[in-house]
Amino acid sequence: MASVSIEQVIEKLKLKNLTPQIDVASVKIHQPDINRPALQLAGYFEHFEETRPQIIGFVEYSYMKNLTDEKKEEVYPRVISEKTPCIIFCRNLQPDEIFMKAALKHNVPILVTGKPTSAFMAEIIRWLNVKLAPCISVHGVLVDVYGEGVLITGESGIGKSEAALELIKRGHRLVSDDVVEIRKVSDDTLIGSAPDITRHFIELRGIGIIDVKTLYGVQSVMDTTNINLVIRLEDWDKEKKYDRLGLEENFTEYLGNKVVCHNIPIRPGRNLAIICESAAVNYRQKKMGYNAAQELYQRVQNSLAKPRDDEEE
Repeated sequence: MASVSIEQVIEKLKLKNLTPQIDVASVKIHQPDINRPALQLAGYFEHFEETRPQIIGFVEYSYMKNLTDEKKEEVYPRVISEKTPCIIFCRNLQPDEIFMKAALKHNVPILVTGKPTSAFMAEIIRWLNVKLAPCISVHGVLVDVYGEGVLITGESGIGKSEAALELIKRGHRLVSDDVVEIRKVSDDTLIGSAPDITRHFIELRGIGIIDVKTLYGVQSVMDTTNINLVIRLEDWDKEKKYDRLGLEENFTEYLGNKVVCHNIPIRPGRNLAIICESAAVNYRQKKMGYNAAQELYQRVQNSLAKPRDDEEE
């Protein structure tokens, strides 16, 4: 099961840790959901999601200030559970001594951010959704072409890395070579990234490993991108019939999400970089409502339906 440590949360979201004596590296978050314990502070604990990070905003903090010490002693230990990964105070609000005592007793990290509650909640949920999303690794090359994430797949040695290098030289950006980590962040969105070890490197047979970021600059790489299009390279088979119009789109599936897929036959003389560029531009054009194949089909239909001059006579 995927997890994120509280140490990573502190580093990514720039939080202040009020409990440095707790080992935040060993405390893990396993789900991308959060909870605001408003009803719990009032004493209602039905359906309390204690395993989620707890967010304290100005409303909760104002209610806590008006509680008597006796009520705090009663409620705080029930809100702060050993199963709670952390409690985060927004707007630089500071917990009282009774709250801190209960947190240390149950070994729950107390964190503080200066951001407004709603903005912080949106940020942490978005980040956790990416980090804790279902993930698989596939063999291929991921390149950002005109703002579209193009995943190039195919058998080893067919020319994926060479196509990616040519795309980089033409101004596009590399995300990952050889191994692509795909995360499903929603039912419509797949995000691709590179493993930490191979990030920004490309392997070229006969040359070896090259550092794209060093050779071509920071503008030639990026860490993540949405996967919008898959181009599957395969050896040319003269007996096989290939789609020449593109009236019907083919799809491939990753983690239950469908992605548009083109099977591109490879033979000497074909420029893979230009083919990938054209596929990306054509995909963008379709998203904007124009389909060249449908336009050609409509022209042919109109031409066939139009009576000829000699027939009219």
